[in-house]
Amino acid sequence: MVDQKDSPDLWVLKGALMAILIALLVSGIQPYDRATWLMEVAPVLIALPVLVATRERYPLTSLLYALIFVHALILILGGAYTYARVPLGFWLQDLLGTERNPYDKIGHFAQGLIPALVAREILLRGAYAQGRRMVGFLAICVAMAISAWYELIEWAAALFMGQGADEFLGTQGDEWDTQSDMFMAFLGAAVAIMLLSRLHDRQLARLVRP
Repeated sequence: MVDQKDSPDLWVLKGALMAILIALLVSGIQPYDRATWLMEVAPVLIALPVLVATRERYPLTSLLYALIFVHALILILGGAYTYARVPLGFWLQDLLGTERNPYDKIGHFAQGLIPALVAREILLRGAYAQGRRMVGFLAICVAMAISAWYELIEWAAALFMGQGADEFLGTQGDEWDTQSDMFMAFLGAAVAIMLLSRLHDRQLARLVRP
């Protein structure tokens, strides 16, 4: 069963939810491109109601809630400025000496890391797979599938919107943007499994009790 005492404090979750709602509101007042903002924050608008609705019967680990919170802020910031114009990305561009604003790569890294950990938590708690290695492999596969579907969505947006999709795609003239996006998602998923699994296991052991 799930031990609610070992899940994050309710007031912490409410504070995080309020922060995300405020960030959404501020980012939506005057975004650089309204259509791009809506497409970029759509995952947040979908995930928040689901997380609120499942909080009582299926609470997640503190680690996963924290990472989802960070991912939501990454998406919201990217939606407000568009990924190619986020100030943090320009700072990284100067620091790393890259030819383009790399903020979108942060987003795709998170797009691999967080879904991989979500998949790992579901697989372990539901006993859908046996063995930590198999669970890790399947979690990375799930993250890569999500990354691939996101690239297909971007492709569909490009076909439907034409030049209007440039802000959403954020390729910045990089012909290998799709491939590098998926590679960053793979790196994020691999980091989640290789570096966060032990911490995740400890939190799962406290959260889910026989």
